[in-house]
Amino acid sequence: MESGFSLRVKPFFFNLLAILGAAVLFALSFPNPLFSSGLPFLAWIAYVPVFWVITRSTAVSLVFWGALYGYTSYSLFIPWLGAFHPLAGTIASLLQLCYMAFLFPLLRLAVTLYPEKGYFLQWFLWLAYEYLRTLGFLGFPYGITGYTQWEFPALIGIASVFGVWGVSALVLFPSVYLGAGLKDAKGGWGVFFRRERLAAAAWLGALAASLVFGGINLNYTGKSAGELKIVLVQQNADPWKEENYRSSLRALTALSQKALDEDTDLVVWPETAFIPRIYWHLTYRDNADNYPVVRELLDFLESQKVPYLIGNDDARLEVSNEGRWDRADYNAALLFKEGELQQTYRKMRLVPFAEYFPYQKAFPRLYKTLTEADTHFWKPGKEPVVFDAGRAGAAYPEDGGFRFSALICFEDCFGSISRDFTRRGAELLVNLTNDAWSGSLSSQAQHLSMAVFRAVENRRSLVRAASSGQTCAIAPLGKILALAEPFTKTAIAVEVPLMKGRTPYTVWGDLWGLLFLGAAIILLLTGTIRYILNRKHGKGH
Repeated sequence: MESGFSLRVKPFFFNLLAILGAAVLFALSFPNPLFSSGLPFLAWIAYVPVFWVITRSTAVSLVFWGALYGYTSYSLFIPWLGAFHPLAGTIASLLQLCYMAFLFPLLRLAVTLYPEKGYFLQWFLWLAYEYLRTLGFLGFPYGITGYTQWEFPALIGIASVFGVWGVSALVLFPSVYLGAGLKDAKGGWGVFFRRERLAAAAWLGALAASLVFGGINLNYTGKSAGELKIVLVQQNADPWKEENYRSSLRALTALSQKALDEDTDLVVWPETAFIPRIYWHLTYRDNADNYPVVRELLDFLESQKVPYLIGNDDARLEVSNEGRWDRADYNAALLFKEGELQQTYRKMRLVPFAEYFPYQKAFPRLYKTLTEADTHFWKPGKEPVVFDAGRAGAAYPEDGGFRFSALICFEDCFGSISRDFTRRGAELLVNLTNDAWSGSLSSQAQHLSMAVFRAVENRRSLVRAASSGQTCAIAPLGKILALAEPFTKTAIAVEVPLMKGRTPYTVWGDLWGLLFLGAAIILLLTGTIRYILNRKHGKGH
């Protein structure tokens, strides 16, 4: 007979293997250092070990298992984040540790409240968690299950109705279902599958309907207003680490000139591609080295007939929170036409801890640590902007113009931002990004995987100009039309359809995320009340 110690160690060892295995499956499902596009088929079963551990563990022990899974899965998934900021990777993994330490016991409670149908509540809880972690100051959309399927336009077409939440729901269900089957395995797999065959049939029907919908959409042209030709510049350098701004400027202009022609409608430079503060140095001229570089840029732009969208640190003199006049820095996109600044958009959604930390007074030590680690804090913009630009050969902007909005780096990770711009009249989405700091192809591909959904959700073409990749053009239905070679100095000329009209997602946004959250709350409350009443009256469940 086995000793008591052995009987206790075996379950712990098996649980440990399952949790670590699940963390590996999760990380491999997304773009990663081994597989640049990820292994998306793994996502359909990636959480089976998680639900297996949940069904065989106590609520108390699940706090530990959830914490271990949360920290390990994200440490494997985003190892590149530490290159952005020394604290960024640690903070992200610790947050995930906390989320999962809370979620795992809830998932176990679902089975307690609903012994046979608890997997439905588990499904809703996980989807609710994915939705909630995109909200607020700490919102961080990396790791949403649906994003693993970014290379399959026929499958992700339903995002134009349900957002990424519909794709997550499809991909997550097999793990929840199989996890429930493992719980009942001792009673015979056949018993569970016979009892729950309708759920499996409903999921298969939903999957088939999604593929049919996506397949039909792939042949749908929509309300097109013609095509645009856009030049996207990729200078293959982190602009913040460039010591010679004049040399950097000349590289950007040379790449632009090489790629554009008389039919070009717009040239796009990446996020903060030009570092010297254009408005500030023109107005105050407090830096003898930077003003001549700004002047050289404007002289170049005056000679250009095509509009340029340029990423820049837009600095203004404003009253600070302390009540004194000070320089406020904005991460901005500036539209120039023949040397004249036409419109400016200032990034509204900043990266928490790395670009923005509004809690200086509440956490002064953390704020000091962040600033000492060379953090460049920005002030968030407040106004969503739709740019007006003219087409090649047309008078600007009245005759033949087009309207677009700029998503600066992190902003294309959030469906609500692209939706808002589309509702305001944007016919094209343009992303300016600097991911060069990561030195990681998997980081760039993970970022791209989310941008694909922004195109599908609103049925808009989306183009990206990224410092080192992924510079590309994405069709309104999610197909990547052109992709620059990453980590190369290049510029690509792309042609994309200019789209009008609205999708269901554009109309109601992340409604399905809210519905999943509402379903989880309602089932938790009703199940808990019923459980308490049954215990009070001495009834079994």
